[in-house]
Amino acid sequence: MAESKSQTIVVADPDPDFLDWISGHLGARTVKVIGTNTADKAEKIFLEKEADLLIAEIKLLPFDGVALLKKIRMRVPNAMVILNGTIFSTNSVIEATRMGAFDVLRRESLHFELKSAVERALQTAEEMRNLKETDSEPTQQEPSGDIIIGQSPAMQDVYKLIGRVATADAPVLITGESGVGKEVVSNAIHQYSRRSKGEYVAINCAAIPSNLLESELFGHEKGAFTGAVAQRVGRFEQCDSGTLFLDEIGDMPLEIQSKLLRVLQTGEFSRVGGNQNLQSDVRILAATNKRLEEEVENGKFREDLFYRLNVVRIHIPPLRRRVEDIRLLAEYFLHRQVSKGKSRQLSLSAEAISVMEEYSWPGNVRELENLIQRACVLATGNVLLPQDLSLDTERKTKKTKPISLRKAANTIFNAALDEERKGLEIATTELVKVARENGYDDKSIASILGISLAKVTAVKVS
Repeated sequence: MAESKSQTIVVADPDPDFLDWISGHLGARTVKVIGTNTADKAEKIFLEKEADLLIAEIKLLPFDGVALLKKIRMRVPNAMVILNGTIFSTNSVIEATRMGAFDVLRRESLHFELKSAVERALQTAEEMRNLKETDSEPTQQEPSGDIIIGQSPAMQDVYKLIGRVATADAPVLITGESGVGKEVVSNAIHQYSRRSKGEYVAINCAAIPSNLLESELFGHEKGAFTGAVAQRVGRFEQCDSGTLFLDEIGDMPLEIQSKLLRVLQTGEFSRVGGNQNLQSDVRILAATNKRLEEEVENGKFREDLFYRLNVVRIHIPPLRRRVEDIRLLAEYFLHRQVSKGKSRQLSLSAEAISVMEEYSWPGNVRELENLIQRACVLATGNVLLPQDLSLDTERKTKKTKPISLRKAANTIFNAALDEERKGLEIATTELVKVARENGYDDKSIASILGISLAKVTAVKVS
């Protein structure tokens, strides 16, 4: 449906060629594009023109795109802002989404995703135009340092979800294989939430015997059972106004699942051996490496509890599906060993990095961290070589190589961009088909190629 009112887009980017491209890419009879190369000019133009949308590069001067977003949203709480960039820090993506960025896009995917994102943002801006302005969100203390390491498209999606769910109180279910970093994501949600000053407690449901888990969660009264020599406060009481992370929730016994469900429904619980109803304002974050849908079908997990927990789901992809992150993670773990005084100054050789990128990482990020720790102990020189890594490359090397697919995709895309649009669409279709034939699912294909999932699923199976 055509807009009756002309809409204005302000674009802030230091690259004049990009400004020329985006003006032609987005410009239309009812859309006016205004370009500028600095953040302060963009802020001034956006406010003066009462623009409908701001598109900004992360790396701007005299302040960056996230700071520009904050300034704009403080003045116009419902402002539509899309950020883009080549390299993002973890904090940048999470903080931008938390502060209300409509989307955060990778630079190389703009040709495919920008138009649809802009259309959705302009439509949202039009719908909100007549809504009463609300007060901007209260400022919060920003967590310091990168919480999660990774620049892959798959992890960028995780950061956006963290930013969106952090300001809410809904339960979040975090899924993924063992060792991918589910607790790290949980911690990030807490640190960016309004509950960040409250308690954060993590419990591994698989590590505590079932007869003790109930007491651990809800506490017990003196004399409730043998050995209960005094009253004990449970984690729900301890975490009042804070966050409780239930790791390996799929291993929680059914009888305790029912009591957890009651807390989620009513906010009420009682200590073991007690009759008093207690209340606690706790946000629940849960994680599992199991497929809870299958556990429900097999009668091992309550269906009603599953739906209570699965309000928002964040899936963390395995390390073998985000090869771009391996070097970043390895260098981070190596630096941490050195900075803590647990190792002398060491560096990674190109050969060692190549070997790590070809490895399947069945233990995911945890395995990589342990490998770096071991290599620091056993290395004889100042540079870590493949022989220092002790990887079973013969048995566990990947059969498929996402990095090779990405390199091929970039080559084809760059060539196709110089041709007409039809050529680009044909190249995309063929790459998706080849990736499927090599065992990739649609979500992984979208992540590796840097295109939307909708564009992948639109390619029909031949």
